[in-house]
Amino acid sequence: MSIELGALTSTRTDEQSATPASRATNGVLRGLTAAGVLLSADVHLYLWATGFKDIHVIGPLFLLNAIAGLVIGVVLLVWNHWLPAFLSAGFGAATLAAFYISVTRGLFGLHEVAGGTQQVLAEVAEWVALVGGAALFLLLIRPVLTHHR
Repeated sequence: MSIELGALTSTRTDEQSATPASRATNGVLRGLTAAGVLLSADVHLYLWATGFKDIHVIGPLFLLNAIAGLVIGVVLLVWNHWLPAFLSAGFGAATLAAFYISVTRGLFGLHEVAGGTQQVLAEVAEWVALVGGAALFLLLIRPVLTHHR
């Protein structure tokens, strides 16, 4: 199957033709995914402010994660497009990967533990961002792909 890149740049939401169930699913997925992304961003900002800002490399990365999560979460809530959903899934996957590497091997000199309250909150939030973002992406991209066949 061949897809033109230009086909993916336009949004075809067709709110009038969407079923009430698909609109409700979109709204629920959008809200849950945004909550996951924003909670992860909040945890990273909290950890940065309470000491991680002084850790070489990790400190700036935690701040970057918090800012990126805030932007992605807000954009996901206000723009009904597949791109914020895709970014949410990527945010969750990348943040989880960094966390698991930090726990199992260490990352930039930091060897994280998996059991603290903030770590568990962030891990759950990132799984919600990953799974919810992927599901929302598939829900939103399907009409675009079928329209351009």
